[in-house]
Amino acid sequence: MAEPAAVHAAGGRPAASLALRIGWALALLLPLFCMLGATPLVDVDEGAFSEATREMLASGDWGHATLNGAPRFDKPIGTYWLQAASVWLFGLSAFALRLPSALACWAMALALSQFAARRWGERAGALAGVLAVTSLGTQLIGRAATADGLLNLLLVLAGLDLWRHIESGRKAPLRRTYAWAGLGLLVKGPVALLVPAGAFLVWCASGRRWALLRSALTDWRGWALLLGLSLPWYAYALQRHGMAFVDGFLMHHNVQRFTGTVGGHSGSPLYYLVVLPLLSMPWAPLLAMVAARARGLWREPLGRYLLGWSGFVLVFFSLSSTKLPHYMLYGYGPLVLLMARLLSHASVRLQRVVGCFLAGWVLVVAALPWVVVRAGASVRDPFYRALLSGAAMPAWWPAAAAVAAVLVLAFWRGRGEAAWTRTPAAAGILAVLVGGWALPWFGETLQGPVRGAAAVAAAREGPAVQWGVHLPSFAVYLGRPAPVRAPQPQEMALARADRLPPGDDGRRRLFEERGLVLLGPRETR
Repeated sequence: MAEPAAVHAAGGRPAASLALRIGWALALLLPLFCMLGATPLVDVDEGAFSEATREMLASGDWGHATLNGAPRFDKPIGTYWLQAASVWLFGLSAFALRLPSALACWAMALALSQFAARRWGERAGALAGVLAVTSLGTQLIGRAATADGLLNLLLVLAGLDLWRHIESGRKAPLRRTYAWAGLGLLVKGPVALLVPAGAFLVWCASGRRWALLRSALTDWRGWALLLGLSLPWYAYALQRHGMAFVDGFLMHHNVQRFTGTVGGHSGSPLYYLVVLPLLSMPWAPLLAMVAARARGLWREPLGRYLLGWSGFVLVFFSLSSTKLPHYMLYGYGPLVLLMARLLSHASVRLQRVVGCFLAGWVLVVAALPWVVVRAGASVRDPFYRALLSGAAMPAWWPAAAAVAAVLVLAFWRGRGEAAWTRTPAAAGILAVLVGGWALPWFGETLQGPVRGAAAVAAAREGPAVQWGVHLPSFAVYLGRPAPVRAPQPQEMALARADRLPPGDDGRRRLFEERGLVLLGPRETR
């Protein structure tokens, strides 16, 4: 069947004008771009990606990534290329390092919006974009200098084009799917092929569409696109590093993540059933309603495809031994579409429930700093006890409470057709509050001492190392590698105050803040 033409909004209203579409698209940037560079780089992942990007630019070697001078096989090269290009254009800063992720999440929201609008109306399309950029999970990966925002964009593009192929039978969407997967192999690795393949397999198996599956898998032009985009760099990496690349990237960071626990990130099989509602905040009520209507949605072709896509991600990563929250975001895009469709036809009662949940989430966000500081005093680890309990309280608590009160009032007074417009407006306000004030506070609480120590070290000549800590952002701010090892007599050392040897190893403390210490070179007598 042919892809449906653009439909009008609910209530018979004409499709939005081009100017309104552009204005709305630009408005979706605000939750992702507000104070994008205000939060310090968060260790370990952001710091490692950022330092590898800085070293790539410093060395001029764009063929592979290093971290503190050693090869880094955690991820393929694509993310480093994009971050390096952004830093080359805008200078080394948290904003430039995060810009590719923010733009990727924005593009993902636009793709979901366009898909929803063509099938369920302009209202559903607008809401899909809003839900995408204001969900907590998207805000976290869209404000992180890592590969996940870019991967999520490519997974969404691949998944939507797969449905266009199913829907129309045309080859062009299928081959675009292969191309998105090929780019994903450069950004993250095999998961970029696994997720769309799994979603397609669930769809074909549920309807016994084996001929469709065979036709897609034997499309040689699609495979040529995928391999042409990804294989050259993989072949280069294999030629350059040999088995070290195979063992480091393919085995350790892919196979062993599924078969064993990497980095201590384990969890029960029910882990993602708890994580998913948190990542969807403040839209958890809509997520619950989608789950309640899953049986009816499964009877619809598109509903079955979207549920199968998300369900495959949930089941596969629940079986994985290594569990990280953002893995569930690989199947969050289809849920955004289903939630937007539901909200576009929601009753006033449901809109009020959602509105009150938004207001309650504001209060949660406002209370979290107080909870963190109070709970920090009882943390067992001495370093984190000093780090958290010594944090300054934020100044935006009264503003957050005021926003919550306004939201509650607005939703309980909402009436008629215009009531639904308050939902995206309130969600946007909340997203700006989270991204513009809450996340910078948490970032400064966790990373402020690292950035302060790096500023002191950068003002002095000589090398520095990380002694008993792994905080890669220190090297980014320092502007030169800072390997993790015991210091030589002439080297500065970043260390935890609770793990220093007696007499600080004969070194002077150049900086000390909330459990983190920068030691100078060993003093000679």
